[in-house]
Amino acid sequence: MQGSAGTAPAQRSAIPPGGAELLFPEIDGRRSTTATAQAILADAARAADPSLAQAIEGSRRWRADYIPFVRGLTTLAAEPDRALALARAGVDSMRRRLVLEGGGEIAPLSDAFASPAPAPTIGTGEIHGAQARVERLELPYRGELLHGGALLDQLDRWVAGGIAEPSVADAVALVAEHPEWLALPGRTIALIGAGSEIGPFAPLCAWGVDVLAIDLPDRSVWERIGAVARGGSGRVRIPVAADGTRGLDVVGDLARTRAWLSSNLGDAEPVLGMYGYADGGAHVLLTGAFDALACDLAAAHPESALAYLATPTDAYLVPDDAVERARTAWRGRRARRVLQAPLKLVSGNRLYRPAYADGMPVADALVAQQGPNYALAKRLQRWRGMLERSRGRRVSFNVAPATWTRSVIKNRVLAAAYAGAGHFGIEIFDPATTRVLMAALLVHDLHAEPRADGSPEGLFSEGATHGGLWTAAYETRSALGIAALAGLPATMLGRAGRAAG
Repeated sequence: MQGSAGTAPAQRSAIPPGGAELLFPEIDGRRSTTATAQAILADAARAADPSLAQAIEGSRRWRADYIPFVRGLTTLAAEPDRALALARAGVDSMRRRLVLEGGGEIAPLSDAFASPAPAPTIGTGEIHGAQARVERLELPYRGELLHGGALLDQLDRWVAGGIAEPSVADAVALVAEHPEWLALPGRTIALIGAGSEIGPFAPLCAWGVDVLAIDLPDRSVWERIGAVARGGSGRVRIPVAADGTRGLDVVGDLARTRAWLSSNLGDAEPVLGMYGYADGGAHVLLTGAFDALACDLAAAHPESALAYLATPTDAYLVPDDAVERARTAWRGRRARRVLQAPLKLVSGNRLYRPAYADGMPVADALVAQQGPNYALAKRLQRWRGMLERSRGRRVSFNVAPATWTRSVIKNRVLAAAYAGAGHFGIEIFDPATTRVLMAALLVHDLHAEPRADGSPEGLFSEGATHGGLWTAAYETRSALGIAALAGLPATMLGRAGRAAG
């Protein structure tokens, strides 16, 4: 098959049989993630700004150029109509371009579920938690388990310090007032990427939620999932093959995943949660597979809800209060301004740039080390969330704080930057804290009245625990290198300590 970055490759219309794998299309004889990513972002931009689309298509330095392009798409989303238009164009392009191949057949992802779900060919195992249900909201934080007044005080400190938006404190406080919400009565939540380090699986198990857990058929992953499930209080159902293998590869076997979900949802109101992660282009494929499942679930269950986690290292339209806090912090640098001046000069003003210098309320925390495929995957998720919310569906999509996850620790630059982030007023969270905080916000979003904000981007600016990235004095990338230098000794000591232990 031949194609170009701006044109969807020609494809056969036959629907592949069960077991088909989701892939990037062949373009000029190879499966180029770059060409497909450029095409998807250009298609999205074309719906709102043809000149930006042309610039995206003409890029020859994609890893360097994608960041301003993604920021440009964020800026366009300031107008609600354009936000929804580019979101629709972007996800439509992704579903036209990604292909399912198997059994000698090929079809675009958009045709994945054109026929009814087949009978499931994979069984279901059940794990029942052995512990009493946790009946109040408890947040682990710096060695303590916060609840009641102590929890509310910490929420207020995060808001006062510019670490979280005020809506976070309001939402979590409301959940604390309604502990009966924690078990999500009447709902079944299906978690794609149940073993995610900052996903809500562990808190949901502790609260007695009915969970469908899906993750890759990896023994170590399922040992962790099983231990968490047994240590909880709810029911966890898992996919089990005839040979006893637990798990499902959603990208490699989308049809069987759909059949298994359909057979286990029953009459409860379903929630489908995207918490999976993969390196490089595989993250885009996983996002595409989830998107197909989400649309199928929405068609079969009009009352269904969707749940995602937004990354802090992205570009967002933010509230005016966050912009003003950043500008106040910039004006209050005092002695640091003098110390920073030589570095600003030597770097050609690339270091210590002020946040929001162009007058747009866009918090740009995109990080080049995470790469263009990660940015595209997260943007596709955001677009689907915006579209479904505009159609009246419940969508939980909260910005999670920067967190000490395994994927961060293995990246030396990011690990060092995280270690030095405190010098710039940024708080990096422990995974245990992030898990419970984000799970509490999910519970809120599934019970409370949907937010009345008419802006599609308001889905992300509300309920955001950005860790201070939105209120810092400096544009994130202009301080990243300095933060990494400041944090390097701590990461070296940390690695030495782990090696010694």
